[in-house]
Amino acid sequence: MDLLRHLRHFVVVAEELHFGRAAELLGMAQPPLSQSIQRLERELGVELFDRSRRQVRLTTAGELLLAEAEELLAGERRLRNVLRQARDGVLGVLRAGVPPETPAVSLRALLDRLAGRAPGLDVELHELTSGEQERMLAEGRLDVGLLHHPVAADGLRFGAAVDVPLGVLLPRTSPLARAREVELAALAGLDLVAAPRATAPGWHDHLLDVCRRHGFAPARVRPARNPEFLFGLVLAGGGVAVEPAALGRREPRIAWRPVAGAPLVKRTSAAWPRRAAHPAAPMVGQLAAEVLAAADPPAPPAAPAPRPWRVLFDAAG
Repeated sequence: MDLLRHLRHFVVVAEELHFGRAAELLGMAQPPLSQSIQRLERELGVELFDRSRRQVRLTTAGELLLAEAEELLAGERRLRNVLRQARDGVLGVLRAGVPPETPAVSLRALLDRLAGRAPGLDVELHELTSGEQERMLAEGRLDVGLLHHPVAADGLRFGAAVDVPLGVLLPRTSPLARAREVELAALAGLDLVAAPRATAPGWHDHLLDVCRRHGFAPARVRPARNPEFLFGLVLAGGGVAVEPAALGRREPRIAWRPVAGAPLVKRTSAAWPRRAAHPAAPMVGQLAAEVLAAADPPAPPAAPAPRPWRVLFDAAG
């Protein structure tokens, strides 16, 4: 027996106290409606309507049931609404991963857009490298992540990718900083400062492959997880990094110069499991692409900018 359906019929009849009008409101014929009420009465073992008079009236049992039925049907509507929102990905918990180097402004913009699109969604944000995100996505411990390509993991779907041009980070005192752009081959003999391979294996291998194909075989690769540590190694001399312009702007003693021919871009996109994906994952992928594309900075001036920090650093030699 479909109890909720029969209760819905009962509530309309109880409110109208007229089977003909109730049937019209329900969009059904009167005989099936009468049969529905009779079946409900048999199921509950009580009479719900007093039919002994010309006017239909609720019995005492009917009056008690009306209050309970209205509450039960309201609860059903709430339940269906909650489940519909969960199905649409605007309610519940979303476990999301972002790379440690994600700019604060981009992170804030992504969270703001998520809050605007799905205010009922509880976002658990985790700072994770691409390698860590791949493992957690495969293990079902993460719903969506922002990964640096190339990604060799199977079983993932990807959102729209955003390509960010890369350039060379080097000390402003370096002769190479005087050029409008830098050939990778001009870096021969220098160390490459880069994130450890484990953080994004596919990207790390791609970076080294492109550098070598363009004449830059690093003397050694010096790992740096933290931007401050990366800046320190570059400023110490003998090493360069290949990163987006936004990272170079964090340190005034560092110059960012485009790579001639633009052979390197960092491609990033959202990724989520192909099977049993969180319903909000595609939405996050779309918003992430919009935020990352908007955060793509314009190229810096071709000529080195004046150094307003001369008083601070020139004395140190």
